[in-house]
Amino acid sequence: MGLFSRKPEIPAAGHALPGREMEVPVPRAHFVNGNPLKPPFPADLQSAIFAMGCFWGAERVFWEREGVFTTAVGYIAGETPNPSYEEVCSGMTGHTEAVLVVFDPAIVSYADLLGVFWETHNPTEGMRQGNDVGTQYRSGIYTEGAEQHTAAIASTKVFQANLAEGGYGSITSEIIPAGEFYYAEHYHQQYLAKVPNGYCGIGGTGVCYAPALT
Repeated sequence: MGLFSRKPEIPAAGHALPGREMEVPVPRAHFVNGNPLKPPFPADLQSAIFAMGCFWGAERVFWEREGVFTTAVGYIAGETPNPSYEEVCSGMTGHTEAVLVVFDPAIVSYADLLGVFWETHNPTEGMRQGNDVGTQYRSGIYTEGAEQHTAAIASTKVFQANLAEGGYGSITSEIIPAGEFYYAEHYHQQYLAKVPNGYCGIGGTGVCYAPALT
């Protein structure tokens, strides 16, 4: 099997790149709305983390949502501490590209954000998203606490039924408790606001997230 036909695989525990102790520096403020990029955040806000393929387009989907205080792109669900973009793209850190979403639950609920997540990418593609192939493009929901985890699992069952009606296969998104979120380099933050015509690989299935009425 040729080098470029190998199936992307997350490195086994203990085989990831070593990384580094120093955090990647990022801007203080969100390029679009001026709010802080890193905590501490106001106490009445909550956070959520989603992976939907290339994080440039995924981040824009969320910062445009009413009730979202700030967003940031980074890396999650891997082993390498403080990885660089190049290391993540090598497939040897175990991370996926992700978006941190800090939101006001009085304006937009976690359930609403789950709907955005499901509708704006294809969660059935495994280690890829469209033409973007690799472990860093896998889909995932990284939960903060039992309530979010329960809601994420329930939403998966709903959208799986919606997808089946649309002729799609099984959801491959991972749903696990959020581990360490490592901020990506400054030039990735709010990239599509800085480069409006930049690459955006985000694209949904056309299937609506439609919980059954009770």
